[in-house]
Amino acid sequence: MTTRRAFLETAAAILASPRSLRSAARLPIGFSTLGCPAWTWKQILDFAQTHDFAAVELRGIQKNMDLTLAPELSREGGRIEESKRELRERGLRISDLGASAELHEQDPAKRAAQLDEARRFIDLAETLRAPYVRVFGNKYVQGVPRDMMLAHIARGLRELGDYARPKGVTVLIESHGDFTDSPSLLEILQQAASPNVALLWDAHHTFVSGKEAPEDTVRQLGRYIRHTHLKDSVPAGPDGKDRRYVLTGTGEVPVRRQVEALAHSGYRGFYSFEWEKRWHPDIDEPEVAFAQFATVAGGYLRQAGVAELPTQ
Repeated sequence: MTTRRAFLETAAAILASPRSLRSAARLPIGFSTLGCPAWTWKQILDFAQTHDFAAVELRGIQKNMDLTLAPELSREGGRIEESKRELRERGLRISDLGASAELHEQDPAKRAAQLDEARRFIDLAETLRAPYVRVFGNKYVQGVPRDMMLAHIARGLRELGDYARPKGVTVLIESHGDFTDSPSLLEILQQAASPNVALLWDAHHTFVSGKEAPEDTVRQLGRYIRHTHLKDSVPAGPDGKDRRYVLTGTGEVPVRRQVEALAHSGYRGFYSFEWEKRWHPDIDEPEVAFAQFATVAGGYLRQAGVAELPTQ
């Protein structure tokens, strides 16, 4: 377990070393912008580059959660092309775009709005050359039988997969909300039956809510996993049923085993840190949490035999 004091001492030594003495190649780690809601586009990219992240996962930029409306990603004035250039100059990739679309909606008008948002994100992903767009299941609707609920979500995923296929984008359902157990997710993915539909494994949720060991989750769903969210937590609240997010490796979530399970399965995607600062403003600042993740998770990846990515 890494203490906060030990991490800060190690990080200070690393950052004090000349850039030329640090590895030019980068491990396949990234972070979600959910963890830095106050940062500008340039702050996001500069921090990622300085701390040797290989990718950034876009889930909102400052106050704008709808990325299709973000000025930094607008076609007007060629701003999106400038942002792509800024990514290339720093050797960074966009691992995926996080939409808020939820496919459980039963009302036709609400469902259409959710699918429309997902399609707009798919269009943006095509322009950015981002490989994935994340969507949610997200809930079991009262009065709807389980098999009908799973089929309803699978139909939405298949429709989005058909839309995404010619654009070179894959739609990912996240293990989130009411869908954090492997059997349900497996049924949905099998029914979707699309080469452009896969899984974003939020490893925290399948462990904490789904009560699954990481090795079991990867065994059941590994062939569908294209992207992952990693984070650590401890019980919180008077009855211990809530969770409080803590620095990686200091809580109860087996992040090292999650990394090892992915690495040993042949997973080739990014290991992305989802620090939920936007929803939990009281947790550590991103400057601390992101840097600590890079140090600790980087050690996990190296010990698991994960290779560095070639420089872009």
